[in-house]
Amino acid sequence: MRKLLIVALAATCALTACTDEPQAAKGEPPFLKGDGTLRVLAGSELADLQPILDDAARATGVTVKLTATGTLDGVESVVNGGAAKQYDATWFASNRYLQLHPDAANRTGTATKIATSPVVLGLRRSVAQQLGWLETRPTWSEIAVAAGDRRFTYGMTNPAGSNSGFAALVGVAAAIAGTGAALTADQIGPITPRLRAFFAGQSLTAGSSGWLMDAYLRAAAEGRPVDGLVNYESVILSLNASGRLAEPLTVIYPADGVVTADYPLTLLTGASEQARTNYAAVADYLRRPSVQRAIMTRTWRRPAVPDPSLTLTAEFGPKSGNLPELPFPGRLDAADALIGAFGDSLRRPARTIYVLDLSGSMKGERLQGLKTALTGLTGADASLSGQFSRFNGREQVVLLPFSTRPGTATTFELPETGFDPVLTQIRGHVDKLKAEGDTAIYDALLAAYALAGSGGDRFTSIVLLTDGERTAGADLAAFRAKVPQLPKVPVFTVLFGESNTGEMTEVATLTGGRTFDARAGGALPAAFKEIRGYQ
Repeated sequence: MRKLLIVALAATCALTACTDEPQAAKGEPPFLKGDGTLRVLAGSELADLQPILDDAARATGVTVKLTATGTLDGVESVVNGGAAKQYDATWFASNRYLQLHPDAANRTGTATKIATSPVVLGLRRSVAQQLGWLETRPTWSEIAVAAGDRRFTYGMTNPAGSNSGFAALVGVAAAIAGTGAALTADQIGPITPRLRAFFAGQSLTAGSSGWLMDAYLRAAAEGRPVDGLVNYESVILSLNASGRLAEPLTVIYPADGVVTADYPLTLLTGASEQARTNYAAVADYLRRPSVQRAIMTRTWRRPAVPDPSLTLTAEFGPKSGNLPELPFPGRLDAADALIGAFGDSLRRPARTIYVLDLSGSMKGERLQGLKTALTGLTGADASLSGQFSRFNGREQVVLLPFSTRPGTATTFELPETGFDPVLTQIRGHVDKLKAEGDTAIYDALLAAYALAGSGGDRFTSIVLLTDGERTAGADLAAFRAKVPQLPKVPVFTVLFGESNTGEMTEVATLTGGRTFDARAGGALPAAFKEIRGYQ
């Protein structure tokens, strides 16, 4: 009897396609199939799509492996050919800056738009109501005037490190220029005063959208709330849906338009035939209406596929009027000039304090690595990422060495223009650094906080580099006890050599910073450049 039952069940499964393999939604064709892994260099904000990609793997047989990178680092890797040596495709929020580079067309192939999300302003509802923006849609110019008058504060990512910040910068600049055409390099100077007014209201900066969201929540929890965020609509809506906000954010859709991310999954030139097959299967899966709906409901990104079944939910806006797309610069020199102007002239200036371990264990290659990393920030690094991570005009750079005790801090003040002589001074100072003695990490860190002060009208941050454990002075417990009395200044810790990972992570967490791993050979310059996006 049991044997007959098994045979009957097998026959039933055969007739009804009984299987564990996912089936396409009703009305959609069967899934395309691939095999193995699709290696993708991607923006860090796409991590929230992992559940969708897990479903894609079950449906297509292709595992999508995302490797996160910053916008400029990713563009540089594609343009110089490095990306093609390690990856099959890229997946950035936008390809528009990449496409301005002459070599981009030879490096990239098919691009498939997966979702969209405009960069907008989210404001606490009470603040939006005070400004009268619940009933009317302001222009970017009106937003800039209110920000310049400090009628609201906001957080935004750094345009030199994150696409959401770059898209916001492009949108505001294009709207204020008001020509209706792509911004040119010679138009940046005349609109600088109005752009500077807009950035006067910025009180949080970050190198990524995710870290910006965490910093926004932390500020609120500490009783110093920021009024809003300039970010992707998807980030703001997901933050509202998370239940983590005491006061939800109202999405402000500027009346004169936005710059929209379209998340193109892009095949790299030279990808293998198997990679092309895998790419086609994944792209087909992600563009299906059923999957587009899942992307919208799970990540709050808008569908990229025009389908009548894909109706936006009530959370999306605007409630009235359209959402014009503002023009993107049509030339590389204009885009680069805008990023450069942001760092040197537009944003609130920075105060950056480098707490540098010069104990005996730093002698030799480690000290040379530190010198190379710091010298790169003075403009010696000619790469694309190096170009936009150098010290900025109006920045105050403080170098605080330490060994057995904190050394003498040296401060360098960069003017808004003509700052090459100061950069040369920094290079000369760095070249003379010598290593000897023990490691008084926390004494040095407390000395840095004394230099940081209240921060004033600057974005102040501390970078702590050490290659070992504390061997002199105050310990972590003593530092932890003093944190509540210290200024709210983040510490960005660099894991290097034999540094204590647990302690460095706790220091970053306690102060609202983050850790950067430079333990791999040659990774220190890259870590120092990445930190620049958060300063």
